Amino acid sequence: QVQLVESGGGLVQAGGSLRLTCAASGSIFKVDPMGWYREAPGKRRELVAATGSAGVTMYAESVQGRFTISRDNAKNTVYLQMNSLKPEDTAVYYCNAGGQISGSWGQGTQVTVSS
Repeated sequence: QVQLVESGGGLVQAGGSLRLTCAASGSIFKVDPMGWYREAPGKRRELVAATGSAGVTMYAESVQGRFTISRDNAKNTVYLQMNSLKPEDTAVYYCNAGGQISGSWGQGTQVTVSS
């Protein structure tokens, strides 16, 4: 399993943007899927966005049209571009490789959106 390191979180005002980066220790070329999850205080971890090895993407309804997931297999990196951020997007964001049940997880990066 690859090791994952997230970066790019921080504090931003509502309406702002952040770009999260997930760097993998090994090849993600055949990893399906690569995804971003988030966990807010008192809430269950939820899937935000995912991308398959063939480039197919999916998004949670709450972020559809605002967030974009992409992957650069040559750099073993996955990105999450987050625009029009809302206070309810505040959470720890985790990168995942290979699915929620048996995949690898990063340590998480905090995203805080102020109103």
